[in-house]
This record gives sequence, structure tokens and C-alpha cells, in this order.
Amino acid sequence: MTDPSPDIPPSRAAVIGAGPAGLMAAEELARAGLSVDVYDAKPSVGRKFLMAGKSGLNLTKDETLGDMLPQYAEAAAVLRPALESFDAVAVQDWAGALGQAVFTGSTGRVFPRAMKASPLLRAWLRRLEHAGVRMHTRWRWCGWAEDGALRFDTPRGAQVVAADVVILALGGASWARLGSDGEWAALLGARGIDLAPFAPANVGATVAWSSHMERFLGVALKSIALKSGAFRSRGEAVISRSGLEGGGIYEVSRGLREGSGLRIDLLPDWTVDQVAEKIARPRGKASLSNHLRKVLKLEPARIALAQECARPLATDPKALARTLKSLSVPVTGLRPMDEAISTAGGVPFAALDAGLMLRAAPGVFCAGEMLDWEAPTGGYLITGCLATGRWAGRAAATWAAAPH
Repeated sequence: MTDPSPDIPPSRAAVIGAGPAGLMAAEELARAGLSVDVYDAKPSVGRKFLMAGKSGLNLTKDETLGDMLPQYAEAAAVLRPALESFDAVAVQDWAGALGQAVFTGSTGRVFPRAMKASPLLRAWLRRLEHAGVRMHTRWRWCGWAEDGALRFDTPRGAQVVAADVVILALGGASWARLGSDGEWAALLGARGIDLAPFAPANVGATVAWSSHMERFLGVALKSIALKSGAFRSRGEAVISRSGLEGGGIYEVSRGLREGSGLRIDLLPDWTVDQVAEKIARPRGKASLSNHLRKVLKLEPARIALAQECARPLATDPKALARTLKSLSVPVTGLRPMDEAISTAGGVPFAALDAGLMLRAAPGVFCAGEMLDWEAPTGGYLITGCLATGRWAGRAAATWAAAPH
């Protein structure tokens, strides 16, 4: 960290939101010598980060920037500078510098060896404290005062804070109980900033199962391929009471959100002809279900899904093979936005300059999931939040040092 000159008081920086993007921005501001205060509405910081860690904390994907960028779809071009500056290798080095060794799984996903977020977050907060960053919890941002100061609702009542530079890292509009409630949208809207509507991303699909599926609730459909519109995934989905959940369905949920149907390939490693050839083998007195289990190595859950979605199953081997290779699932919608892992929508990049500063509010920068971008799970979400937080923090530090 760079210590400010003793003759010049450090500029005061306010970071609102203590998730990965906000904490990364705070670290960059402190490194540049600014006096930094972080404000969060919840009683503790990094709550969604910690929740993500319950399933292993997938920090990034061990792949080149060229492979990573397409996962950010339309936002790839504008996010490219931030991701170039803080790519998958940098994320791993960052975790290592915090004393958290990482490993890469068979799918290229990178996790801390501890397989949880709490050790990394504790180490990070210690480093921030050592750098002089001050944390304020239960401080809910309420917008701006007439003189441009920040207004907060706190345990001590209403507070007003003056800051030379501000970074907003307020999250999206899902998982409100963890702090991402999207209520900040009204505050920016009052400043004349047109926001893209929030929409669920990385979210489960709703299916009205028959009673036939009751005994398969909680069972994972493994080794399947899913498709919805232009979006494809290869992985697994879990049969839930409300429909389908899990990484495989999350990766194609944007296609579902945009109105495309869902098709599942139950045997993605085989061609239609290969499947048909196996189905055509003599089955004797075996039921069709037992025959499919035997010749195709299909477990009961995949067979049940096929029967649920395509009953009665075709008896012609070629027709049945086509069904199993492209099973149409009757999705009725998506789960509510507050159940989504992330959200699309938020602050459009057209409202920001290259440093992620709001054009309508000089000195106010935005970072993380509150920006209008989305990406699938698999490390891309956290990488994007860390990268934009770092990028906004550096740009804000530069802005604070310049005359205005």
C-alpha cells in the first residue's frame, strides 16, 4: 500500500456494498492512498460471497481470456479491459496471496482447497483493515443530500457522509436476504439514470410434474446436454418439486427467459443411429423401461423423465432414439427472481464512461453485479465482479487525484 503524504490529507472514498466488487474496489482505493470507508446495509459483510462458498466457492475458470469472454455475451467487449487486467490467472494469484491455495477441477473450475469462502474472506478483511479500510455495517444507503453528500439510515439514526469519490457495488436484485435487493434502482432513477429492467439469470425452470415424478425429487440427471435457443450446456440438472435446478439448467436459463423451449439430450455421447441400434436389440419379455436401462445404461431418473415428457414412448427404435436425443421438456416458466443466483439488468454501460463512472454523476463509479451484464455460473460471475471492482477502484483513484 502507498502511504499518503503527511502534509496532504488523503481523499475520502466511500464504497457502498461489501461484496467481492466493493471489497476489491476498496483495496485499490486504499492502495492508491485514499482514506476508504465501506458501507453495507447488512450486519456483516460478504454475505452472498459466503453463501456461494457453501457449494465450494468457484472463483474462476482456468481458461484463456479468449475462451472466457464469450461467456459474457453482449457485455464481452466493454468488460474486456477489466477482465484483461484481472483474468483467471490473476484471480488465482490473488487468492494465493491471501494464503488460500486453489485447485482446478476436472471441468476447469477453480476452487480454494478449503472449499469454502470464510477463510478467504477473513484473510481479505484482515488485509483491508491493515490497509486502513474502515467497515460500517447496518448502514443502508438512502441516496444523496441536496449538497451531494451521501445519506444513510444507521443504528444511530440518519447520517450524512461527504466523500470525494464514491463507488457503488450494490449487487443485483436476487437473494434479498443477503443484501442484493435492487432497491438502489429507485435512487439512481431519481438521478435521471435509465436502468435496464432486472431479470432472473442462472435460475431454475418451472415444470408441472405429474405424480409419476414424486419419487425422483432431489435426484440429479447426470451426463446430459441441455439446449434452449442459442444456449447450450453439458452437465447435470436436479429434479426438484418445482421443476429443474442446477448448473446445467442455469446455463440455458437465458434462452428460457427469452421464450425458447427446453430440449434435453439424454445420451449426448451417442448418435441417433447408435442409440437406435441398441434399442433395436431383442428385448424378449423385458419391459421397455428395463430394456432401455440395460442396453442404454439409462438410470431410472432419465427413463422417468423421458416417460414424463414423451408418453407414450415410441416403439420404433429410430423414432425413440430421436426422442431420447432431443426430449422436449414442458417448461412453464422460471423460478422467481429472488431465487435466481444472479440477475440481468441494472446500470447500462451506455450510462458509464470507460472507467465505469456514471456520466450523470461525476465521481460516482459502479461495479459488480449491479452493472447490466450476465454470465453463467462456473467462475464467471465472481471473476466479473472482482475484475470490475478492481477496474472501478483504479479509475476512481485516478479521478480523485485529478483536479476538478
